[in-house]
Amino acid sequence: MAHALNTTTATSSLMARLRGVAESARTSWALHREYKRTFNELDSLTDRDLADIGVRRSDIVDLARTHVYGA
Repeated sequence: MAHALNTTTATSSLMARLRGVAESARTSWALHREYKRTFNELDSLTDRDLADIGVRRSDIVDLARTHVYGA
């Protein structure tokens, strides 16, 4: 009986870890999609539009990263 209990606990623990990995992957993909969307929107602006909002083209990567992932 003790063996069956330990097997069930191990299976539950494994399933919980797999669910955690899957959730982490979904979160990472969602953040990456948001990063790509933000980057593409800024990158599509003309140099003049960027200058109007005080952004240099070389800053787009850092701005997109900070917007999505934080400081």
